[in-house]
Amino acid sequence: MPKILIIGAGGQIGSELTLKLRDVHGPERVVAADINDKNTDLVNSGIFEIVDAQDYESILNCVKKHDIDTIYLMAAMLSATGEKFPVKAWDLNMDSLFHVLNLAKDNIIKHIFWPSSIAVFGPTTPSKRTPQHTIMEPTTVYGITKQVGERWCEYYHNKYGVDVRSLRYPGIISWKTMPGGGTTDYAVEIYHKAILDKRYTSFLSKDTELPMMFMEDAIRATLDIMEAPAETIKIRSSYNLSAISFTPSEISEAIKKHISDFDMSYAPDFRQAIADSWPSSIDDSSARTDWNWAHHFDLEKMTAEMITRLSEKYKHSKINS
Repeated sequence: MPKILIIGAGGQIGSELTLKLRDVHGPERVVAADINDKNTDLVNSGIFEIVDAQDYESILNCVKKHDIDTIYLMAAMLSATGEKFPVKAWDLNMDSLFHVLNLAKDNIIKHIFWPSSIAVFGPTTPSKRTPQHTIMEPTTVYGITKQVGERWCEYYHNKYGVDVRSLRYPGIISWKTMPGGGTTDYAVEIYHKAILDKRYTSFLSKDTELPMMFMEDAIRATLDIMEAPAETIKIRSSYNLSAISFTPSEISEAIKKHISDFDMSYAPDFRQAIADSWPSSIDDSSARTDWNWAHHFDLEKMTAEMITRLSEKYKHSKINS
């Protein structure tokens, strides 16, 4: 049977998406690929290949070797890291997308998932319940690559019939993997610091509201859009996706319900300007209407899960150390 390839499988979302796809389809049908083999969970749980997302021949050889018909392109340089290395961010994010789109255009593969982001929006975008179709003037290299990528995805679908599907991810929060250089990383780091140190210094101001999502919801949304009948996918640029929005002070209060002596302080850095250019909440009614998207985790439920899972994780690591 044709197989699934995840490029960038070692990343924050890619690693959990790979393991979920292996649970659903079987480890023999899901090929994890990354530029290095440091993630032993991926290497040991199924097929793994070293693939450079910027090298077309590297991707093509893997596709032919394993009879791939679906690619999840999760390799990218994220917002905060991209501002430090803008040219590298552009090259990685755009080259990899063109390679995969062209594989589909040439009928070598059949289906593509490519993630976009709330970074496509900018300071001129309506910030409250940002609509699906609106002004997009991103101010980061990451956001620019995602906005341009959306246009190319839609173009390849309309011009060549490429079955490409996409979601505009909000900030993603997970207890399994550490963040990878994004502006919303504080919402992951804070849980680790709350358990380990009972204190955290946020690099965003206390009232900076941003759209967020628990990883379990993000993975489920990704699988849902890929499994939906083609006729229900009416947007081929990228769908708005939303679950919850909160501020650093609100997540701090949620944590204090579990760790009463947790202390929060604030020292905004260069990431504050990035966050200020993004929406505070997202209208994802198109996704909910077209393919029945619905989130499961609110702030309270997510916080309880994060505290429980991370406490168990750190307790286990102490026992084994």
